[in-house]
Amino acid sequence: MDLDGLIDIWGDRAVITVAGLLIGILFGVFAQRSRFCLRSATVEFWARQGTSRLAIWLFAFSAAMIATQALIASGWLDVSQARQLSARGSLSGALVGGLLFGTGMILARGCSSRMLILSANGNLRALLTGLIFAVTAQASLNGLLSPLRTWISGWWTIDGSSRDLLGLMHVGHAGGLLFGLLWLAAAIHFGRRAALQPREWLGAVGVGLVVACGWLITYQVGTASFDVMPVQSLSFTGPSADVLMLVLSPPGQPWDFDIGLVPGVVLGSFLSAAWRRELKLEGFKDGHSMRRYIVGAICMGFGGMLAGGCAVGAGVSGASIFALTAWIALIGMWAGAGLADALIDRPERRQAALPQP
Repeated sequence: MDLDGLIDIWGDRAVITVAGLLIGILFGVFAQRSRFCLRSATVEFWARQGTSRLAIWLFAFSAAMIATQALIASGWLDVSQARQLSARGSLSGALVGGLLFGTGMILARGCSSRMLILSANGNLRALLTGLIFAVTAQASLNGLLSPLRTWISGWWTIDGSSRDLLGLMHVGHAGGLLFGLLWLAAAIHFGRRAALQPREWLGAVGVGLVVACGWLITYQVGTASFDVMPVQSLSFTGPSADVLMLVLSPPGQPWDFDIGLVPGVVLGSFLSAAWRRELKLEGFKDGHSMRRYIVGAICMGFGGMLAGGCAVGAGVSGASIFALTAWIALIGMWAGAGLADALIDRPERRQAALPQP
């Protein structure tokens, strides 16, 4: 049965929600197996200690870029109406939000997608962090923090037509493919240095391919649907807030790709961890670490909503379609994580390495 037939039987809302669920399950499995995490990659990069996590992130990043650009070049996918390329964007929001999100990643010891993965594996620290992240994201969208987000976003805005990096550089999708191949070459180089296991780099490639599938399935359903449905891929800032409101609001809220995505990631990660017998209940060690995680979650929730996406939403999905604001947010995340690691974590690691009296 084709997509049109499924929509006729189930309805477009049910189809796109199930699609989000399946995409989320795949992401949860691949991310759990590969230990995909932007925070770990940035720490390795700035501290110059190993290359395994950096290679995993690069494999996912390059795979998403190559697959997405290949789909566009072949005519199977059109992302011109995606929010990251069609709506008015904020350069100031992308930069400030990226810096805040990167700082929050270091404090919370993981990005928002990693929190979902770890929560499903029994990590109570990640569960609390994820809940505070979702509450902060919702407060930043429509609540107490919304005026501050709007104010910062208004500092420097650009039209949607100015957000397409490939168009601005006049290189086309062939240039996007070539750029993705360069990142893939870097991933292979660092992966060989780190002697990555097949499950690690294959899982990372799977993460990137799932991002491209997210773009493809939402575009195909939107094309076949009579209703206007957004072309989008994986992100966890807005979707986490949407799932939170679905739980807290009266029944009858409309379902969509995001509503299926977040539970799918949790389910996929849980199944992968259970299969490999890696489920483990973990909690906080002390009050200091708990405060640190809470502050990190708030920084990520506000920063992710301000930047227009999280480490996956802006850093992989948005970057794969070469949205200018997504690349600025990604650069801000790397810079914010590097500064936070240098000022907070690195001194603690040096202190812990000293001989105890």
